[in-house]
Amino acid sequence: ALSPQYWKSLFTEDGRLRDGGIKLLKRVRSGGVHPRIRDEVWPFLLGVYDFNSTKDERDAVRTQNRKKYEGLRRKCRKLIKQSSERSKLNDLGEISYEGGDGSLQDSGSSSSDDAASSREFLSSQDITPDAEYSDYPSTVSLEDDYVNVDNADASILDTDSTEAPEVIQTVPPVDVQEDNNPIKTTKDSAEGSEVIQTAPPDDVPEDNNPVKTTKEVSSPLQKKVPPKLPTNEDFSTWQRIIRLDAIRANAEWMEHYPSQAAISDNIARRTAEDVGLEDYGHLEAGRILHAARLVAILEAYALYDSEIGYCQGMSDLLSPIISIISEDHEAFWCFVGFMKKARQNFRLDEVGIKRQLELVAKIIKYKDAHLFKHLEKLQAEDCFFVYRMVVVLFRRELTFEQTLCLWEVMWADQAAIRAGIGGISAWNKVRKRAPPTDDLLLYAIAASVLQRRKLIIETYSSMDEIIRECNSMSGQLDVLKLLDDAHSLVVALHDKIET
Repeated sequence: ALSPQYWKSLFTEDGRLRDGGIKLLKRVRSGGVHPRIRDEVWPFLLGVYDFNSTKDERDAVRTQNRKKYEGLRRKCRKLIKQSSERSKLNDLGEISYEGGDGSLQDSGSSSSDDAASSREFLSSQDITPDAEYSDYPSTVSLEDDYVNVDNADASILDTDSTEAPEVIQTVPPVDVQEDNNPIKTTKDSAEGSEVIQTAPPDDVPEDNNPVKTTKEVSSPLQKKVPPKLPTNEDFSTWQRIIRLDAIRANAEWMEHYPSQAAISDNIARRTAEDVGLEDYGHLEAGRILHAARLVAILEAYALYDSEIGYCQGMSDLLSPIISIISEDHEAFWCFVGFMKKARQNFRLDEVGIKRQLELVAKIIKYKDAHLFKHLEKLQAEDCFFVYRMVVVLFRRELTFEQTLCLWEVMWADQAAIRAGIGGISAWNKVRKRAPPTDDLLLYAIAASVLQRRKLIIETYSSMDEIIRECNSMSGQLDVLKLLDDAHSLVVALHDKIET
């Protein structure tokens, strides 16, 4: 793993990584990051900071990112206030329904108190994409009337700054050319059993450049489109689900990061009240604060990427990040970087989930034809039994520390590809000379199934039995063995699978 001492040795006097990040990525790919330096390393792995940036440049990015996040939070508070006022007027029978489309306006539409408790509400609407999507990274001008569709409307990012107009180039969630409607999800109220109905997009072109902030960013290829605003009903729906998921968030992180849990009850409850969190009386202070931070950041993300909004399962991905990173604005931008790839898991069209399941099936087929024939016999060749692993990236099958290790190695692969250092020659001495891949998670999922080939072939006679086996893996996996097996699969099958 990347140690604190080695991490410190990688920087020049002005705070720049000496070799453009190659040594950093090699070390992380060999076993993750030491817990003590995760909050420093993750912003590099997730594209918040450029590998070639100096300390001063990163400070400037951090300042600008804080302003943008605070702008999103102001917008959230404004929408919550508007929703509350409309609800009161509606109760009095005095609300006006001018406009009729439910869009976020100063007057007109009502917010629905009876909006569906899951994204099924959104999927039931006839949503026609109004915008033409760009293949290129989005740019957000703080004073433009129109922005790229990936980054919500300009008013959301308004920082009330008196400084000269500045154009910010950020990591967009994902550049797509088709309908990006979010994924349907449902979740049992009881702890334990859970169904996550999700699915991601196809081969989606992505911006592979880390976040950069400049005074002037221009591109003749950049297309401006009218921002597509979420409706009051959209935001109310997201808000309700976010609050429920935040209260139910896993508390495993507290054992590993007790300093984050050491908070006074007064501060925790005040923070919860600030974001409108309720029904937290049964939680201890550390969990109350954690839940409140989940609410704040997930609401901001729902506005930032309003094409996806919020879906159940996203809180599972954010929770470890805020356990490590104490500042909300820094955690938010790390989450944005994470979701750049993971957002495909939360689309309503399920194209992305299907693509990933197909890739897992292809890996198993090429590696073990006998096992694949048995899956075909059970009508399980679509590999639907690993659905949950794909959606929440092994979060339910691995322990907290194992999850972070796997994610870090996966992020290092993706960062290497972003930085243009994905050639095989650069990785000859790392993990069996496996080249970086955007799909390391899928190789790891296939590896976990292949590790149980004998049990599956000799014992199981239905896909339901395989699903139960996969869902019972929690705490039984060796993450380093899993990564070794995954990298072996990459070496053996990369050229067949990904070309």
